[in-house]
Amino acid sequence: MEIALVLFVLAIVFVTQAIKVVPQQHAWVVERLGKYNTTLVPGLNFIMPFVDRVAYKHVLKEIPLDVPSQICITKDNTQLQVDGIIYFQITDPMRASYGSSNYVFAITQLAQTLLRSVIGKMELDKTFEERDQINASVVNALDEAATNWGVKVLRYEIKDLTPPAEILRAMQAQITAEREKRALIAASEGRKQEQINLASGEREAFIARSEGQRQAEINQAQGQAAAIVAVADATADAIRKVAQAIQQPGGEQAVQLKVAEKAVEAYAQLAQKNNTMIVPGNMSEVSALIGTAMTLIKQRS
Repeated sequence: MEIALVLFVLAIVFVTQAIKVVPQQHAWVVERLGKYNTTLVPGLNFIMPFVDRVAYKHVLKEIPLDVPSQICITKDNTQLQVDGIIYFQITDPMRASYGSSNYVFAITQLAQTLLRSVIGKMELDKTFEERDQINASVVNALDEAATNWGVKVLRYEIKDLTPPAEILRAMQAQITAEREKRALIAASEGRKQEQINLASGEREAFIARSEGQRQAEINQAQGQAAAIVAVADATADAIRKVAQAIQQPGGEQAVQLKVAEKAVEAYAQLAQKNNTMIVPGNMSEVSALIGTAMTLIKQRS
């Protein structure tokens, strides 16, 4: 009975050691008698108890790895404190187990070394402008070296670039000066545009006033010309009518009577407006006019 119980316990231990269930996105490296034998994939797997053993367990997910902060020297001898983060993934569990004693430490140290080398080839301003280039250079170099470790480096991102406090103050002063310069330029451009607009408005207003004045003068001249033409036409028409009337029977006598009446009215008005009696130099002229007028009256009566 005791032997059966011992055999039962041994069977349970044997089965337990023989069956291995590997989770998804994991890989287990199995050694047989101290030598690499196989890699267990996710799911149910069987090994030989007491002969095989699971030596390494790897996670195949993408793993973020923080790179410690370090001091880098730029091409123009400026110190920068840089820290970043690496994203990598195990692609070959066997190489990850035997390619390096500590691939995480190796990747971290290599990333720091590459970062110092890349930043050492750039000036300070370029390091802020070309982060993508720095990241790409580090990733390419890391990926090439990590191939022997069964690791694929996916991305490297610089988290922070911190220059010394003196450099930060100088950069801030430079940024402030540039902003003030842009503000002054913008203000001067605004004043320039304002002067241009005012000058253009005054020019257009002057042109409009001159055009209006010219049109008014043209209209006035045209009106005066039309009035002169109308007066001339009326005078000509009156002269024609007088000429036609003179040619009629008794027309000439009517004109003479009219002239005599006008002459007598003129002398009469002069006598009324002045205290001094105005006497014609040749009295025969008045008597002749009056006689003519009386003769005409008699003839017409």
